[in-house]
Amino acid sequence: MIKSGHIDSFARENLPPEDQWPELLLAPDYIYPDRLNASVELLEKTVEKVGPDKLAFIGADGHITYGQLLVKVKKCAQFLEAQGVVSGNRVLLRGPNNIEVVAWWLAVLRMGAVAVTTIPLQRAGELEKIVDIAKVNFALIDHRFQDEWNQVKNFTGKSFIYGGTSHDAYFQAESFDGNHQACDTANDDISILAFTSGSTGIPKATMHFHRDQLIIADAFSRNVVKPNSNDVFAGSPPIAFTFGLGGLVNFPMRIGATSLLLESATPPQLLEKIAEHKVTCLFTAPTAYRAMLPHVTKENTATLRRCISAGEHLPKSTWEQWFAATGIKLIDGIGATEMLHIFISAADDEIIPGMTGKPVKGYQAKVVDEDFNELPFGEVGRLAVKGPTGCRYLKDERQKKYVHQGWNLTGDLYIAHENGYLQYQSRSDDMIISSGYNIAAPEVENAILSHPSVAETAVVGVPDDERGMLVAAYIVVKAGISADDHLAKEIQDHVKSVIAPFKYPRQVTFVETLPKTTTGKLQRFRLKSEKA
Repeated sequence: MIKSGHIDSFARENLPPEDQWPELLLAPDYIYPDRLNASVELLEKTVEKVGPDKLAFIGADGHITYGQLLVKVKKCAQFLEAQGVVSGNRVLLRGPNNIEVVAWWLAVLRMGAVAVTTIPLQRAGELEKIVDIAKVNFALIDHRFQDEWNQVKNFTGKSFIYGGTSHDAYFQAESFDGNHQACDTANDDISILAFTSGSTGIPKATMHFHRDQLIIADAFSRNVVKPNSNDVFAGSPPIAFTFGLGGLVNFPMRIGATSLLLESATPPQLLEKIAEHKVTCLFTAPTAYRAMLPHVTKENTATLRRCISAGEHLPKSTWEQWFAATGIKLIDGIGATEMLHIFISAADDEIIPGMTGKPVKGYQAKVVDEDFNELPFGEVGRLAVKGPTGCRYLKDERQKKYVHQGWNLTGDLYIAHENGYLQYQSRSDDMIISSGYNIAAPEVENAILSHPSVAETAVVGVPDDERGMLVAAYIVVKAGISADDHLAKEIQDHVKSVIAPFKYPRQVTFVETLPKTTTGKLQRFRLKSEKA
């Protein structure tokens, strides 16, 4: 490892032992200088290429050029340093997709701190887990989302509220002169802690280097999306998700393009914004593409040239309907928070509908059985991947399960074909992927069990044409409780108040008993087979 630029050594000290890391395939395309700051590379180096007047981001309240953004980021970094933030500290960001949160994110990386980005939908209990695992030191909170943050009980650091008043942190940063020297970070210093839902319901912090922020742009974006500086990017995934971070921040900034940041957008609104701002590269989940289909016209999709789908399985029927409506071949891709972004995909004439694609340049993939033997073509098995990025969990025993013999085991079941293409089958764990969101069944079960009327519950994912999968709950109520539609609605509302609302069970079935083994272990697979 290279000499760290961090004063606070928490992140590096909590990396997994190197013998538990996946093998990193750093081909010539993915070798960078030892001293590297991702914020400098994405912003200052891009200003040198496209000039300070090039439009960088369009937001709800205006726009900002690359030159203006650089000045703002430097001032934000100075503000944070004046408040006591030092390199290596963990700084939590809580806000929607807008120019402010991007500026803070770049400022955090510029000064060598570690960004911990969250989504506004997360509840206090979920945020408390993140604060505990990441040992968050500071927090930057959008003023519209501070109520839930104020209920976080275990945060002992310092919070800054931005937006809404003339005294907020973003405004205060304006008083600084912008004369800021970026931190001399190593290319393998941690830049972000990206959280993923654990299949047990306990989140995992994935640790990504400064160089990783460039790798995903130089791998998937350069080789598959193939953007240019005239492109306008847009999409619906939160920047807190690495799919959104890459597609809406890293990729456009790497080549000096423009990105449209939408705090929220229904499918019809998204299409309106695409037409209004002449969007060319769209990133969203299959669910959103399906929902947009009834509203698609030649006019509102005329400028699109690249449509990227990830976050959940892309059904062949959705691909065919989108192509018929727009003439655009959807680029499917599978990624993972552990890998930072997409590692299997295909574009243009290489696309085979119904297939995810081939490994992105620099990555390798194979399908293996339970004993890690590579399976013959056409047989279903576990997907194993390795490349220039890979899984590193922050101080988590689950590292040993995700990484095996130098390969990353993503938790997906796939088929490999003789032509080199890989075809998705299903998940191999209890993760439910609905509308592009990863939802851990045990986490929903714990939320349901906190309702006073519930004795037992089991949660599974069931197939759904619109969302890919639905969260379905089987519930055993306590003695004397009436199991009816009113109680089902009450439990659903209760879950929404405990965890992020998108995780609530859309289907509730009351049962007398749950299927279990002779030792009392819940058998979710039996419920899945009943729903299939």
